[in-house]
Order: sequence, then C-alpha cells, then structure tokens
Amino acid sequence: MRRRRNTEDNQHNRERWLVSYADFITLLFGFFVVMYSVSSVNEGKYKVLSDTLTGVFNAPQRSLNPIEVGQEVSRTVPAETEAVIPPPVTEAPVNREADERARTEALQDMSLQFSMAFDDLIEQGVVTMETSERWLELSLRNSLLFGSGDAEPHYDAFDVIEKIAVVLRARDNAIRVEGFTDNLPIRTGTYPSNWELSTARAAAVVRLLVMDGIEPHRLAAVGYGSFQPVARNDTEDGRRRNRRVVLLISRDASIRGVMR
Repeated sequence: MRRRRNTEDNQHNRERWLVSYADFITLLFGFFVVMYSVSSVNEGKYKVLSDTLTGVFNAPQRSLNPIEVGQEVSRTVPAETEAVIPPPVTEAPVNREADERARTEALQDMSLQFSMAFDDLIEQGVVTMETSERWLELSLRNSLLFGSGDAEPHYDAFDVIEKIAVVLRARDNAIRVEGFTDNLPIRTGTYPSNWELSTARAAAVVRLLVMDGIEPHRLAAVGYGSFQPVARNDTEDGRRRNRRVVLLISRDASIRGVMR
C-alpha cells in the first residue's frame, strides 16, 4: 500500500515541468506578438511625416538678411520695402490783407449802426465816436449811465447798453471797457479813490453787456481813474467830459490785441 502511494507521487512530480513549459510558451508567444505590432509601420502616417520634414528643410528663405546670434540689427529699411510717405497736405494760404480789409469794413459798418442808434445823443454831445482802421471808440458820459460817485447803473443805462449789444452781438470783435473820472478826490467806504470808482464803472458796463448776450471772453474792464483826461479839469465842463466810460472795439477778435 505504501509503495503504490509513492509511485503516484513520483508520477505527479515528473509532470510538473509541463506547467512551466506551457507558461513559457505563452509568454514567448505574447512577446513575439508585441514585437510584430511594434515593427508594423503605417505607410500613410510615414508618408505624411516624410512630406512634412521635407517641406520644413526645403522651405524658401523668409528673411532677406538672416540675423545671426549677437549680430546688431540694422535699422535701415530695404529699398524695395520702404513705405511711400505722401507729402503733407498744406492748406491754402490765407489772404491776410483781404481778411484785415474785411474786418476794417465791418468796423466801419458798426460805426454807421452806432451813429443811427445814438443819433440824438451824438447831437447832444453825450455820446462821441472815433474810428480808425484798427479800432472803434465809443465814448459815453458817466451821467448817461451812473449817478454821481456811484457805480450802480441807473434805469436809463440798460436801454443804452442794450442798443450797443445789438450791434456787437453777431460779431467776434474784442471789446475793452475803460472807466475814467475827473480829478476831484473821492474817499468813501466803497470807493477809496477814483481808481476803484473808474474800475467799478467799467466792470458794471461789462456785466450789462454779458446780460445782453455778449460773450464774456470778448470783454475786459480797465480803470484809469483821473489820469487820462480828454479835457481840462479846472472847469466844470472839462470835468464833465472827463467822467466817461469808453468802449474800445477792436478790429480783431483777440482781447489782448486791443491797443490804442
């Protein structure tokens, strides 16, 4: 009985090598299958790759002057690539003489309109005018606009300034309003001297003109006090003539260019 069992065990041990052999054959088969799949080349993909590499290495040169590493780049543009820059467009020259002549004629036209608007006051000597090629001077007696020693316009002043604004409103001429007094001293809480009084009167006329539609940038107010008289101050009539407000209307549009 013992001998038979040993015989079966020996027989079993002698056949175990078949298992290892079968495993080896299976692994070997899988190895060759993998090698075959790796070695199989897709001809279509190979052709695409080949054409791509050929195109890259055989491409035409894209730079006229290839830049080497460390080489300074030239800033000059090749003649064939230079941009054609058109000549600057120049405006037609302005005929300065014609413009000045037209402005002088406009000044004369304003003078005619003022003459018509203040015909009666000019005859009375309350309003006077002087005209040249560069400016128009419209002089108004202080009594026409203000009370004695005061810079508050009285009722009649509004109608006078409105007539002036009608002539000036549609134009661009610069206007300098100048205030003047006689030489009689004044010393009040509001006006310490004739300087302040003359300047306040000029500023009051400027405010009235702005209220009647004249653009503020065209206007300036100046006070001269008693130091620019047009008549003697030793008579009542002379002092009356010296107390005045003058509108100096320039031929030009620049307020800084208004000069006597």
